[in-house]
Amino acid sequence: MNRAMTAWSDYKPTKTIWFWSCVGTAVLTMIVGFTAGGWVTSKTATEQAQASTEAAVAQLAAGICVHRFLAAPDAQAKLAALHSADSWKRDTMIEEGGWVTFGDAKTPVDGAADLCASQLMQSNTGAPATMPKTGGAS
Repeated sequence: MNRAMTAWSDYKPTKTIWFWSCVGTAVLTMIVGFTAGGWVTSKTATEQAQASTEAAVAQLAAGICVHRFLAAPDAQAKLAALHSADSWKRDTMIEEGGWVTFGDAKTPVDGAADLCASQLMQSNTGAPATMPKTGGAS
């Protein structure tokens, strides 16, 4: 055993061994980082941020849509019509009603009509129970 320890402590790797050890370690670190470590490229990070932003905008627009829809004078009649419509037509009804088109925009917010219709379908009392309360002065 003492002889093995002496041989190990006397070992002096060549520059070639050092180089390939460093290359192997770097490659292994990148493989582990990108597969199990959650690393992503800048392009993937940008795409994820964009998708997250679009989802957040659609969520916000859907919440505004629910409040605007239920605040309309004929909300109960429109809600009954929405309930009686086929599920694949509900988002079109919301879009055509202008509930998810804001300001000077020519087109509705992507994804908001479907979310708005889903939230309205869950609303039985006419009160938008799906909207979170914001922290503000009461």
